[in-house]
Amino acid sequence: MMNTTVTMSQTASDGDLPARILVVEDDPGMRTLLVRVLQGDGYRVRGVQDGREMWSALATSPADLIVLDVMLPGTNGLDLCRSLRRGGVPVDGVVPDPQIPVIMVSARGEELDRVVGLELGADDYVAKPFGQKELLARVRAVLRRGTGGAPNGLAGAPRRETLKFAGWTLDLRRRELTDPSGTIVEISGAEHDLLASFLDNPQRVIGRDRLLELSRTRLGDVSDRSVDVLVSRLRRKLGNESETLIRTVRGLGYIFTAPVDRT
Repeated sequence: MMNTTVTMSQTASDGDLPARILVVEDDPGMRTLLVRVLQGDGYRVRGVQDGREMWSALATSPADLIVLDVMLPGTNGLDLCRSLRRGGVPVDGVVPDPQIPVIMVSARGEELDRVVGLELGADDYVAKPFGQKELLARVRAVLRRGTGGAPNGLAGAPRRETLKFAGWTLDLRRRELTDPSGTIVEISGAEHDLLASFLDNPQRVIGRDRLLELSRTRLGDVSDRSVDVLVSRLRRKLGNESETLIRTVRGLGYIFTAPVDRT
């Protein structure tokens, strides 16, 4: 029997249309507010109330970004994010793209909660209450990582470069990381952005605040553990060589030690 399962990333082809955002929020008033704010900034937005509706919505139409509330009925947002990164829940033979950027939203703004969300693969974490301008800035920052820097979610022309280091290859056009054996290693948008920042500045010590600026991640104050969490996630993807490739410089930041070749 022919396997008819496809991923949503294979079905999306909207050219230069505004980005598609899926809002997963169980509170009707907050969901309506989020949808209106995002639509007012020019995005195509859908709102659903729980995980079941999220999977169904992703099967119906792909999304370029998910704004995901943590406290949901049934399966909470953290578990939904974990499930998405592991392959998601197929609906009618359609598998969601596991690399869809995710912004977690929660009334719990403690550092530990942000760290847990990031560890599970979220690209950003916004604590309630938040201002409309802050939300839109975070949405734009996350979407830029997937559109080569174009504003307002419009598709742009990414850098056509391939970066090679220690046998690894990062294709900036396809946003693919390949290990020395030729196997593609899945990385999130935030992990890709962080690695690209390291590869743009090899063999130089980079402070945490500078990494935030370079990678355009807006994850709270630079004094929190957001950068450290992302570095930890990236190191796990790079495997046994990671501690050598990305070395911690105590009190200063990090240094990417390997030479980088561009093609």
